[in-house]
Amino acid sequence: MLGTELNIPAPDDFYQELIELHRDLSDEQSALLNAKLILLLANHIGDAAVLREAMRAAREDVIPIEHATETPFPPGEGQG
Repeated sequence: MLGTELNIPAPDDFYQELIELHRDLSDEQSALLNAKLILLLANHIGDAAVLREAMRAAREDVIPIEHATETPFPPGEGQG
C-alpha cells in the first residue's frame, strides 16, 4: 500500500535540496535527472503494486495538454 502521510524528516530541507539538485541544468537535463531519480527510487521500493499505485496517484489530477482548456494559474496570479 502506498504511504501518502508525510514521512520525510525536515521536508522543507529536503525540498530545498531537491531544488538545488536542479540548479544550472537545462530543461532537458532536469527532466533526465528526474527520470534517473524516479528509476533509482522505484528500484529501491521494488514493489510493483506500490509503484503502480504511486503512478496512478501522481497522474490523477494532471490534464493532458490536448485536453487542457484553462491556464495553470488563476487570473492575475503566478504570471511574470
